Amino acid sequence: MASFDSASKRQVQKNPRDFVAFCFKLRNMADEDFTDVELITPEQPTVEMHQTDILIKVKLRGKYVLVHFEIQTTDSFETPMALRMAGYILWLVRKYRMDVYSNVIYLRPDAGRNDPGKFEQKIPGNEILVEYQVVRLAELDGQTVLDASPTGLLPFTPLMKPPGGVAEDEWLHRCIETADTVDVPNKLDTLGVMAVLGNLLYDKKHILDIVRRITMNAAPIVQYFGEQAAAEARRENSREHILEVLELRLHPDIARDFQPTIEAIDDLQRLKQLHRAAIRANSIEDFRRALDADGK
Repeated sequence: MASFDSASKRQVQKNPRDFVAFCFKLRNMADEDFTDVELITPEQPTVEMHQTDILIKVKLRGKYVLVHFEIQTTDSFETPMALRMAGYILWLVRKYRMDVYSNVIYLRPDAGRNDPGKFEQKIPGNEILVEYQVVRLAELDGQTVLDASPTGLLPFTPLMKPPGGVAEDEWLHRCIETADTVDVPNKLDTLGVMAVLGNLLYDKKHILDIVRRITMNAAPIVQYFGEQAAAEARRENSREHILEVLELRLHPDIARDFQPTIEAIDDLQRLKQLHRAAIRANSIEDFRRALDADGK
């Protein structure tokens, strides 16, 4: 699953303005002007807190606000998404002292159906309500996105709802053709990410056959698939080695406690550093300090 999350994350990072505009449109703020778009990397206060996927600072109505995107391939089972998001949002407000527009994007059609879009506590006199935007790609009007052709969102269109009467195969063909014909920077990269994400619903070989027919050259896309798979395999091996060392040297429960945080790390060099730290750690505090230090 991490390859889909990583491909999505990079797409947002490369096209932050498209996704901020998308966020505001979902909130009926399409006419709002925003400037000073800046990606920022938050420092998480503890290893228990899941790493936020994308955080973007923009100037809106004369003041700076944060737009947060969490990319989810599937549902969050270990910790309910509402609880996770409440933790993110409240920490971001406390850390940055800004308004936060938070969004969860679900990639798979069957994911996010039970996400309430809010964390709520109804104790009289101690009520808590933290809301966020739930985005299920399978429910979005894909043709509207294709017609607008924002660079950042194009690779996600095969996962969106096709127009009535349009079969899945025809829709996939239309998405690839649009991405190939519109004037976007680094078109092969856009097609490559579309192929990776499209593999959530469609057979990889079928996607590449359509790319070949439309672009007459699928070689770069095939290479992209290979590079993505190889890089993710290296990251996954590193994650498994870290957790195995923690389990053997410390305790199985400790490995399980750290697993969500380790699985959220994509930087291979950092994973290698954490593997060495796990080997040297004599206690949970030793590894926690190493993890916190590496995250700064």
